[in-house]
Order: sequence, then structure tokens, then C-alpha cells
Amino acid sequence: MSSSISSNIAAIKSQLPPSVRLIAVTKTVPVEAIRAAYAAGIRDFAENRIQEALSKQAQLQDLSDVTWHFIGHLQSNKAKKAIEHFQWIHSVDNLKLAQRLNQLAQQLGITPQICLQVKILADPHKSGWSISQLLADLPALNHCKSLQIQGLMTIPPLGLNDSETLDVFNCTRKLATEIQSQHWSHIHMQELSMGMSFDYKLAIQGGATMVRLGTILFGERSK
Repeated sequence: MSSSISSNIAAIKSQLPPSVRLIAVTKTVPVEAIRAAYAAGIRDFAENRIQEALSKQAQLQDLSDVTWHFIGHLQSNKAKKAIEHFQWIHSVDNLKLAQRLNQLAQQLGITPQICLQVKILADPHKSGWSISQLLADLPALNHCKSLQIQGLMTIPPLGLNDSETLDVFNCTRKLATEIQSQHWSHIHMQELSMGMSFDYKLAIQGGATMVRLGTILFGERSK
């Protein structure tokens, strides 16, 4: 197992520009596989579910230089655990959640790094701001001073062709540029968290700075 993970990681890294951060998505992946990825040089790991993540983190405490990213849908009642155990949250998908995280971060004296999840195209299966909602909420988000708002995250709808998928990534980049040009004091747009195993090459074309890869590193997930 470890040799195939190592070779998969080496193959992907050889394709990534230096500006793109490889985040290994470890949902349903056993701890031994995470250790194999760590041995192959991965330091950024992402989980979708809080409980699964906490169990793995407890078993991997010796890997002290790992950065943990939360990428799943985050409910408000799990917000405290999320910011206590993850340095990054990519899936902040509405103003109420951002304000809750900000309140908790202030109380805990921490400044988590977050991405704002946007839906470029309408998609009933995904959470996130629409473009117009996000632009309207920027003044309120700018008051979330305990959050380090670092950029945008997006997941294209299923069923798009390559051209349509690339359009989503390009549009996300343009939205980030538009927000950055407004010079908010507490909103920054350096990061674009875009691209998974099946579309990461298109995401890189579209300007991704972080790609979230699971299957292509670890193989098909057990159901």
C-alpha cells in the first residue's frame, strides 16, 4: 500500500506548479495510509467529518508538523470542534456560520484560516454563497476580525463537460480578483481551493492555489 501511495504522490507532485498546494483528502482512509502519505512528503491533510477526523488526529499526534483542513459541510453545533482541531476550514458557506466561527475564535483566542465556499452555478446538491449573496455579505464578513479569510472554495456541479468546468474555475478566480480589488481590511483573496481528483488539471488552469485530492492518491474509497 505505502509504495503505491508514494508513487501516486510523486506522480501528482511532478505535475503541480510550485504555486499549488497539494491537500490529501483522507475521508475513509486508514491511519496507515495517512502515515504513508506523510512519509512521501505530504503535510496537508483534509477531512469531511469531524468525528472521523478527531479519531485519526488522536492516533497521529506524533506528526506534529501536519496542517489539518476541514472541507465538509459544517453545522453550527460542530463549529467549536472544527476551529479547535483544524487550522483551515475551506467550507464556510454562509454568513451565519462565519459569524459563529468568528465569535468562537474570539473566545478561544485563535485565528483560523478560512475559505468562503461559493456556488458559481446553481446546484441543489452543494452548499455555498451565490455570487450576488457573497458580494452583499462582504461588509458583514469584513467585521469577522478573528477569522483569517484567505480566499474562495468551489466545487463545480456534477455532469459538466471540461469547458463548462473550466468556466466555473475561471469565474471563481475572477470573483476573487473582484473582491480583492475592493480592498477590504479583513478579507484577502490569495487562495483558491479548487479541484479534486477528476478535475484538478482544469482547476490549475483556472488558477487554483490548493487542490484537494483523495482517490487519485489513495485509490477508490471503501463504501
